[in-house]
Amino acid sequence: MTPLRAALFAAVTFFALPAFAESPPTAVARATIERVAPDGGSLVVRTRAGEEETVRISDKTTVMLVVPAALADVKPGAFIGVAALPGEGGELKAMEVHVFPEALRGTGEGFRPFDLAPGSTMTNGAVAARVDGVEGSKLTVSYKGGQQTIVVDPEAPVVALAPGARADLKPGAAIIARGSKASDGAIDAARVLVGKDGLVPPF
Repeated sequence: MTPLRAALFAAVTFFALPAFAESPPTAVARATIERVAPDGGSLVVRTRAGEEETVRISDKTTVMLVVPAALADVKPGAFIGVAALPGEGGELKAMEVHVFPEALRGTGEGFRPFDLAPGSTMTNGAVAARVDGVEGSKLTVSYKGGQQTIVVDPEAPVVALAPGARADLKPGAAIIARGSKASDGAIDAARVLVGKDGLVPPF
């Protein structure tokens, strides 16, 4: 599988479904890598809650990089994903925005629950309109069957996605790993998102 096709598969499985909708149930570790096994087959990580966990990596694990971006990259027509919470007047307030490369347009398109915070949602779609104001930008994100209006304040993180490699999984790197929970408590990672150069993935 080429890096681009692997990235497409990882993005679809990471952003398309809420954690509770997969079978078997998916475990998630939002964490920082503390140690990497000599053979690279497992990671000891410290979660954002301060707990130590083990994440196992296999040849089937797909790695994607999360790289810095800016709100200027969120242009009309761009295909994006937005994790958000309910806002005022039926609008959503963005917790983060991630920009998909053109090759991944259509990934996980739609609107669904997400597991970043209680009540959070994920909207994947194309930017149909953008209105900038003093307090931030208001995006209309369209997808098959509907659209959402999302307010993005200047403090909301904006990132982009790119193909990664197992070599990017180093001590100190912030990751989000998803996979099945093994009987010993470890996560057998199907995909891992890793922040580039110290970036902490915001989703």
